[in-house]
Amino acid sequence: MFDKQIYVNRRERLRSKVNSGLILILGNVDAPMNYADNTYHFRQDSSFLYFFGLDQQRLAGVIDVDAGEDYLLGDDVDIEDIIWMGPQVGLAERAAKVGVEKTDAFAKLFDMVDAAIKQGRKVHFLPPYRAENKLLLEQLTGIHPSKQRDYVSMELVHAVIALRSIKEPCELVEIEKACRTGYQMHVTAMKMAQPGVWEQKIAGTIEGISLAGGGMASFPIILSQNGETLHNHDHSNVLEEGKLMLTDAGAETTMRYASDFTRTVPVGGKFTQKQREIYEIVLAANNKATSLVKPGVTYLSVHLEAAKVIASGLKDLGLMKGDVDEAVKNGAHAMFFPHGLGHMMGLDVHDMEDLGQIYVGYDDEVRPVDQFGTAYLRLGRRLQEGFVITNEPGVYFIPALIDKWQSEKINHEFINFDKVNEYRDFGGIRLEDDILVTADGGEIIAERVPITPEEVEAVMNS
Repeated sequence: MFDKQIYVNRRERLRSKVNSGLILILGNVDAPMNYADNTYHFRQDSSFLYFFGLDQQRLAGVIDVDAGEDYLLGDDVDIEDIIWMGPQVGLAERAAKVGVEKTDAFAKLFDMVDAAIKQGRKVHFLPPYRAENKLLLEQLTGIHPSKQRDYVSMELVHAVIALRSIKEPCELVEIEKACRTGYQMHVTAMKMAQPGVWEQKIAGTIEGISLAGGGMASFPIILSQNGETLHNHDHSNVLEEGKLMLTDAGAETTMRYASDFTRTVPVGGKFTQKQREIYEIVLAANNKATSLVKPGVTYLSVHLEAAKVIASGLKDLGLMKGDVDEAVKNGAHAMFFPHGLGHMMGLDVHDMEDLGQIYVGYDDEVRPVDQFGTAYLRLGRRLQEGFVITNEPGVYFIPALIDKWQSEKINHEFINFDKVNEYRDFGGIRLEDDILVTADGGEIIAERVPITPEEVEAVMNS
C-alpha cells in the first residue's frame, strides 16, 4: 500500500466535497465458485482501495463528514482462522497503516448507520455492483436491492470521480509497472503466434505472466484469430497461416492498478499486402489520436479525427467513397470501426465504470452521441492533465454487419460493398496504447509495445 498520509489526504479531500452526513465505502467479500470454501480470487472494491487501502475481505470504511472522523469496521480472526490462514495482523494495526484511528467490530456498522438514519443524517453510498453488498445495504438501510440505484448519492459519485480521475505520482508508478508486465505479455503472444498453436495455450501463457508479475489479468483476456468479434473470449481455435491474431490483454499490479494493450499480428510472422494495408490505416489512426491528446481537448473530437483517418485510408483502398468528412458525419466509418476510441484507466481497466460511465466519461458540456459506433465511446469529455486513457482504434470486417448494411442500404453512398465483400474473411485489427495526459500533450506510458509492421515481424521472427 501507499504511505498512510496518501489515504488520509484522499479521505480529507473527499470529506471536503460532501456537505454533510456519513460516507459509507463498502469493501468486498469472497465469492464462491462452486461451493462456499472454493472461492474466486479475491478482488477488493477499487474505491475502498483508493480511500482505505486495505486488500482484505469483509471491511467497511465510514467517513463522518460532520465530525471529521474516519472509522474502519471489521473483525479480527479467531484461532480456527489462524489454523488455516496463519497469524493475521489485527484490525487496529491494519487501520493504523492507512491513518485510521477508530476501529470496531463489523457489527457496529449497523448501529452507526441506524443512528445516522434516526438522526435524519444523510448516508452516502456508491452504486453497489455485487449481490453480497446489495444485500448488506438492504440490511443496513432497509432499501431493497431493486431500488438502491435510486438512492445512490450522486454527490458522492461526482466527488469520487473528481478525485480518482487525476492520477497521483504514486499511482503512475503502479500503472507503469502494470504496463511493463503488459509489454511482456504481448511480446510473448507475438512470438507464440505460429500456425498450429492453440489459442488457449497463448492466452494461458500470457495470463501466467500477469500472475507472475504480482496480479491477475486486468480483465478476461481477448485473444482470437477471429478478431472481427470485438470481445472474443473464445480461445478454442488452432491458429492458421494467413490469419491475423488479435490480443487485447493487460495486467494488474499487486496494488490492483491496470494496463490494457491490444496488438494484432500475422500468424506465422509475415503480413500479407492486404493485411499490411489495413494495418497501416489503423496504426495511422492510433498515432493521429496520440498526437491530438492534450488538456482541454474533448476525447470525442479525437475519436472523430481518428475515424476520419480510417475513412480516408479505406477510401484510398476503394472500400469507402465520397467525401470523408460527410462519411464520418453520417457514421459510415462505423461499419468498420463500430466502437469508441478509448476509456479511462487506473484501479479499474475501465476506470470507475461501476460509478456510471455517463458520469466518468461525460459531463454537462459533452454528452454521448446517439449514433451507431460513436455511441459506444466511453470517454468523450475534455481531457485533463493527470488522466490516464486508452487509445484503441480498429478496423473490422464483420460479415453480419456488412450484410445488414448492404441489404438495408445503410450509408451505401459512402461504402463500396462489392469491394468490401472481398474482405469478408479478413478478421479485424485493433491497436491500443495506454496514454498519460500531460501538461504538453499525450505520453505513451512505459516502453511502447512493438507496433509498426517491421517491429512486429522482427519480434515474431526473432
